[in-house]
Parts: sequence; structure tokens; C-alpha cells
Amino acid sequence: MMNQPTLQKMQAMKMSAMLEAFEQQLASRSYGKLSFGERLGMLIDAEYADREQRKLTRRLQRARLRQPSACIEDVDFKARRGLKRQAVMSLGRCDWIRDALNVVITGPTGTGKTYLACALANKACRSDFTAYYVRASQLPQDMAIARGDGSYPRLLKRLTRTNVLIIDDWLLTPFTAAERRDILEVIEDRHERASTIIASQLPISAWHEALGEPTLADSICDRLIHAAHKLELKGRSMREIRAAKLKDNS
Repeated sequence: MMNQPTLQKMQAMKMSAMLEAFEQQLASRSYGKLSFGERLGMLIDAEYADREQRKLTRRLQRARLRQPSACIEDVDFKARRGLKRQAVMSLGRCDWIRDALNVVITGPTGTGKTYLACALANKACRSDFTAYYVRASQLPQDMAIARGDGSYPRLLKRLTRTNVLIIDDWLLTPFTAAERRDILEVIEDRHERASTIIASQLPISAWHEALGEPTLADSICDRLIHAAHKLELKGRSMREIRAAKLKDNS
């Protein structure tokens, strides 16, 4: 009964993991062999781990990754698509994020560009960075809607301050003149301040023409490409390979 006020205070301070760990200590005689410092350390470790896990869960939820379960540990390096383990694992250290560099992933449809982009973003979230996923065609629409409902400053803040912005399906559809200006505004605000992952079916050499207006195309390409790690995927569609394996095993 003497511990009840302590338990209530833990609950009031929302120390749920520490509360659970303390109750376990009270219920087991084995903890009596430990020193006060050891028992206190175990309680703090439990609360710290729980809070870190909750923060990670929130970061992943806010990232809105298209493939939230993607992680670099599960990347398939056996498929012949020109993807080198050393390059991916090096990116997994997240130094490129600390240096505000970009990652450009290009290749044919189905070669795993989105998975790889989400895996790098997942690793970023696990390393205490923030991330946010958006498709290139959706980004200008989100910005236009935000202007209309008054949430534009909040959206722009999120787009510019997020540590890792993933823009998927880059140049899959052409941008209008207004959309190019919106894209440039985001990229300009992030340049040398935060990292961007671009996933595109188009090779980098085709971007300038696909963007259209030469001056804006120069500005966008300069900020995205020159300070970027480039991963060019090749080969057959991973979906086609998996389908063939399932057929062979059936």
C-alpha cells in the first residue's frame, strides 16, 4: 500500500512503461537481489525505450510512406538490377541527410524504386529524422488545395523543414507552368538545408526536356541532381520476377 501513491503519480505523469516495470518489480522477489541503482536503471530504461518507440511510430505515421514496411535490411540484392549492397548500406548510415544531400533513383517500372525510396526513408525515421512521402502529381494539387483552405503556410513549412522529402513518380506526367513554379519553390527552399529523394522512370538525361520551360528546368535540375547520390536500377520488373517464382512454386 505504501507504493500506491508512487504508482498513481507515475500514471498521472503518463509514465506507463515505468509503471508497468515497477509493478513487475513489486510482484517478483527476484528483483530484491538487485541494488537500488540497478532497479532504478531498469525502470528508466523501460520508460525511455517506450517513449522512443512511440516517437518512431509517430514519425512513421507522419511520413505516410507508400510502403511503410520497407526497410534496407530487406532490400533484394540478388536480382540483377544494378543495385550494389555497399551503396545502399552506405546510405543507410544517413550521412547524406546530415549533409543535406539528395538521392535520385531511376529505372524502369517495377524495378523497386518506390520500395528503395521508402526503405531509405524508413531508415531515416529510425535514425531520428523526419520524412514525408508524396507523389509528384499530387504535390502541386496539395499545394493548390492548401492555398484555397488557408493551410498553405503549414503545408509549406512541412515540405521545406522535413528532413527527407520523397517525391515519387517524378515526371511521370508533365507539369503545368504553375506546377513547375510550385515545385521549384519547394526545392529551392530545401536546397542545401534538407534532403530529397526522387524516384523516376525517366533517366536524368531526359529531365530537362520533360520539365519544359528551360529556365525553370535549369533551376530544378541544378538543385536536385548536382548534390545527389544516384542509383540507376535496371532489368526486369520485380513484380514480374515474383509472379514467375510463385508460378514455378505452385
